[in-house]
Amino acid sequence: MGVVTAQPERTRLVLARRIVPCLDVAHGRVVKGIRFVQLRDAGDPAEQAARYAADGADEIVVLDIAATPDDRSTSLATIGEIAERVFVPLTVGGGVRAVDDVIALLRAGADKVSINTAAVRRPALLAEASRVVGCQAVVAAIDAVRTPTGQRVVVDGGRTMTERSVVEWAVEAVEHGAGEILLTALDADGTRDGYDIELTRAIVDTVPVPVIASGGAGGPADFLAAFLDGGADAALAASIFHFGHCSIPELKTYLVANGVPIRPSEGRQ
Repeated sequence: MGVVTAQPERTRLVLARRIVPCLDVAHGRVVKGIRFVQLRDAGDPAEQAARYAADGADEIVVLDIAATPDDRSTSLATIGEIAERVFVPLTVGGGVRAVDDVIALLRAGADKVSINTAAVRRPALLAEASRVVGCQAVVAAIDAVRTPTGQRVVVDGGRTMTERSVVEWAVEAVEHGAGEILLTALDADGTRDGYDIELTRAIVDTVPVPVIASGGAGGPADFLAAFLDGGADAALAASIFHFGHCSIPELKTYLVANGVPIRPSEGRQ
């Protein structure tokens, strides 16, 4: 991964960096694989979310990775069960196709809604949603794949390649009203080989909204690189938390020792 070196911050204020466990949910269970395939069961969504909240997660992301391929919406019942058990910000995505879907998820207990495939196919959805619920509640999720001609956006849970440049789409998404970017480097997802720092930095240096780095976290040093080299506002991970490779308190202790401003790890339940 190389030596971690500090990079200049953007001109906007950067607050304490966030640690964000992600629950990929399919058919009512948390699952995790590599690049969205070879899925392993990782437990009950509400139980996992409650555990992470108690450990000091700064927010939790729940993505129904089967919703879009199955042509359905995210289960509102599942989101309601999670929201009843956690008291940290909750971002939810999967199968969001219309403003009504955004409103339904917020009413079910989400604080923010992540929109991916539908926004790529119809960017106006981001503008429509932000006008109704505010840009602070609208997250543009971007799945990126490296190709010989550059980083390209993929949709449908990683199944469909588009011709859209990742950086150009991030800029357009913010222009349409996204208040945050959730950037997943699909090539690294589940590999534990580290975040795509180059891509993260490219997005961070281009858009004026917070950026969440996702895909590839293998240990505390990868989070440090995402924050210092990548400039990310938050770093998302799943496998290392689900399967006991690293705990949130351990991670926060490491980051604080290395000069990264982090919220205390006390649980908020």
